[in-house]
Order: sequence, then C-alpha cells, then structure tokens
Amino acid sequence: MQNYVIRNISVVNEGRTTVQDVLIKDNRIEKIAPNITVSGIYTEINGEGKHLLPGVIDDQVHFREPGLTEKATIYTEARAAVAGGTTSFMEMPNTKPAALTQELLEDKYQIASQHALANYSFFMGAANDNVEEILRTNDKKDRVCGVKIFMGSSTGNMLVDNYLTLETVFSNSELLIATHCEDEKIIRRNMEAFKQAKGDALTAADHPLIRDVEACFESSLVAIQFAQKHNARLHILHISTARELQLFGNMLPLAEKRITAEVCVHHLHFTADDYAQYGNLIKCNPAIKAPENRDGLWEALLDDRLDIIATDHAPHTWAEKQLPYLQAPSGVPLVQHSLPLMLQYVKQGKISIEKVVEKMSHAPAICFQIKDRGYLREGYYADCVIVDMNAPATVEKENIYYKCGWSPFEGHTFPASITHTFVNGHLVYENGRFDESVKGMRMMFDRQ
Repeated sequence: MQNYVIRNISVVNEGRTTVQDVLIKDNRIEKIAPNITVSGIYTEINGEGKHLLPGVIDDQVHFREPGLTEKATIYTEARAAVAGGTTSFMEMPNTKPAALTQELLEDKYQIASQHALANYSFFMGAANDNVEEILRTNDKKDRVCGVKIFMGSSTGNMLVDNYLTLETVFSNSELLIATHCEDEKIIRRNMEAFKQAKGDALTAADHPLIRDVEACFESSLVAIQFAQKHNARLHILHISTARELQLFGNMLPLAEKRITAEVCVHHLHFTADDYAQYGNLIKCNPAIKAPENRDGLWEALLDDRLDIIATDHAPHTWAEKQLPYLQAPSGVPLVQHSLPLMLQYVKQGKISIEKVVEKMSHAPAICFQIKDRGYLREGYYADCVIVDMNAPATVEKENIYYKCGWSPFEGHTFPASITHTFVNGHLVYENGRFDESVKGMRMMFDRQ
C-alpha cells in the first residue's frame, strides 16, 4: 500500500480548522503537524487552498443487494459513495430476502467484503416473528451497527406493529435500535380518504398529506416511550417534521444521550413546493413536507436537537419512478451528493464546515460507538476527503455513479468539489478516477 503526505491543507476536525501536514501510513493517520519531515517512499499531495475532512459516515443507506440488484448493488453504490466523500456506510435490512436471520445478515457482510469500496456495516432486521434472531445479535454488538425496526410501511415482512414484539426488543436488545417512525393506521386512514376524494388523480403532491405530520409524530412518540420505559438506546431515523422536534433535547453531550435523532439531506433541501418540479423523483418515506418543517429541521440541527446528517439513499430505476403516483416506489438516490450539498450550504453561510463535519463524521462515530473512525486523529484509520471549496462541479449523466443512473440534482452545479477520497489510507477516488484494488473494511464498535 502506498503512503502519503498531504501538505499545507486546512484540516477540519473537532470544531477547528488549522493548516497542517498529514502523514498517512499503513491504513492509518501517522501524524498531523506543521512541516512533517518524511523518510522513505511517500506520495506527496499539495493541499494548499483545499480542506481535509474526515470521511462521511452515512448511517442509513439502501444498497438493494441481495435481490433488488436491478436498482443497485453494494459495489455500485459504495463506488458512488466514495466519489461523494462518504467512506463508511450502514445499510438497511429490507433487501430480498430481508436480513431477518443471522445467516442472511452475514451473507451481506460477505458480499461487501468482496465488493464494497467503502467501509460497511449492516443492520439486523426486525419483524413481528423473529425476536429470537434479533436477540442473537447481542453476541455481535462489537460487529453489527444496530437493529432496524420499521414502525410504518415497509418492504415485505418488515412492518413491526405488534406491541409485544416491540416490548421484547426494547427491553432485551443490547444494540442501538434504529427506527423508521410512521404510524401505519394513520397512513392507511389518510390514503383511503384521498383515494375516495381523488381516485386515480393522486399525485406526488398528495404524498406529504397522506404520510402526514401526525403519522410521524405519533410513531416517534411511541418509540420514545418504549425506549424510556426500558432505558434502551434509541436512534430515530430521518426526522421530517417540526412537530417531532419537541421530542428531542440538547442538554446532554451526544455520548450521554440515550435517545438520538437523524435528519436527511433531502429533508433539509426540498419542501412540498418542489413536487411540482420533481414529482415522484422526490417521493420518499417519510415524505418531504411543507416548508415550515424544513425551517424547523435546520434550527434543530444547528442547536443539536438533531444529532446526525444522513441520506436514506434509496435508488429505484428511472422507469419505476415514471409510473403513476400510487405505483411509483418511494426513495431517492443521494449518497454521492450529500456532502457536496452540505458544502453548498457552507458556501451560503447557513452552516459552518466544522458543523458539517461534526454532524456527518464525528456524530455517527459517537452515536454508534465506531472504533477508530470519524475523526482526523493520529492512530485512527485514514478515512479522509480532500475538498476544493472553490471548484464548482456540475452533476451530469456521465458523472452519476448510481446504478439507477439518475439524480434529482442532475444539471445542478455544486460550488465545491470532492477531489480525493481515502478509505483506510487507500486513495480510492481521485478527480473522477477510481482505484478499486483495495476494498473497504467491516466497521467495528466499542461497546461493552
């Protein structure tokens, strides 16, 4: 493996930006200091005028393998991820078959070990009838990121609406429990009312009214009540409403919180006003909602009621997204463009680059207790990204790396570019070129 020294680069880490040299040797960060002297063979990179960030850790992606590989594969989406500065991902269990047994879960790790260019972990899936399998994951708490519960509509057998199942999991799981919170009864009630009123004339603009604020709030409240009752470690995914924000606090340091929350980039960027332009392309669950929700999410992100920025990357084929609203699947491909989008907001002055790093790199590492990742620290794995804040980059069909081949950002110019991505010290991506000779690693977790 090659070793690198990056010279005179603005290192963004732990709330500060300082100009340093960074020495990368044998998978890890060997040294961070001004004017590092090296001996031996090193590749030198001039970082003057650029920024070095810890790689993004995305705690919620759907890479579709096994069983849904016409949409995406672990290989294609991890490749897209590193091109966008994401060096580690945690993937969801609603594949085909769903990861509802320990054997099926390990099958996904085996695929990733052979094909993923980024580091990886996979959630154990929950269903109403697999409690014993879920609790077997307690023996792997240093090797599995968490347990995923869909408390709303989902794929196949993964809607968990049995309170006895929830009671058992929340009272016995030793892993972080990540929840998708939407109340299925409310959604069904709303859908029936809208079908009676509009029939086949339903469009994507109706989506946030069917999967509404009440459905999100009521489900999140139930999850929090279970977690508080059993002192479980709960992480609620993709918060999309201003109302839910009253359920979360910022009085404790992240490492001490038992209940944490995530916001996704599309809920920070789009609003219900955008369905007129994008239609089903931004149809996702939970829905992108009215503008006041986006405003509330930004406020809560900046004051630390929301802990993590992620994507919920969920690709579908272009043909599927062209179907009528009721047939078009929910989900948006985002993992390649999440960091560029947040850097756009840095350029606009809405958020600092240090805060972006906190929410996309440091916070996932703290929240999930990831071992030796998420920071630019000596001795940590060299998962890092060089960005040029003054090099605009336009999203075009030719540089979209998702297998589905489309993005809602096609034609958009981001004001900053990802130029280099290192995964475990390996330069996997450089200015549009990939080196796929080394694969990512299985993430490990510091859990007692």
